[in-house]
Amino acid sequence: MPKKIGEITLEVIQVLNLHLEEATPIFIGTTNIAHMAKTHSYEFNRFYHKIPLIISTAEYVRQKKDDRSIEYIKSMGKHVKLAVRVAGDGKYYVRSLYFIESNRVENLLKQGELKYLTHKT
Repeated sequence: MPKKIGEITLEVIQVLNLHLEEATPIFIGTTNIAHMAKTHSYEFNRFYHKIPLIISTAEYVRQKKDDRSIEYIKSMGKHVKLAVRVAGDGKYYVRSLYFIESNRVENLLKQGELKYLTHKT
């Protein structure tokens, strides 16, 4: 049974020009947890319990063009990227959690891909 682990805030919706309702829930299910634990076990073991914090206090966000997933990026010693993807049922699920290099963050900022979050809305 998926559990709610966060929500897509009004600021993220506005910054990314998403057609969603404020506080759209973000879920995590057992298959999501198993995928993250298997593919990026180090990051998963270190940051799994901080997923709600990453969602609510990320410094940057973007929506990928290819699969429309939402990526939250937060600096936690290193930059941590949390990807949230919409499923066939229309619900948003945490899909991956791993480190992203600082130079990649800088390049995405220069390209205008990453949007800065203020957390003031």
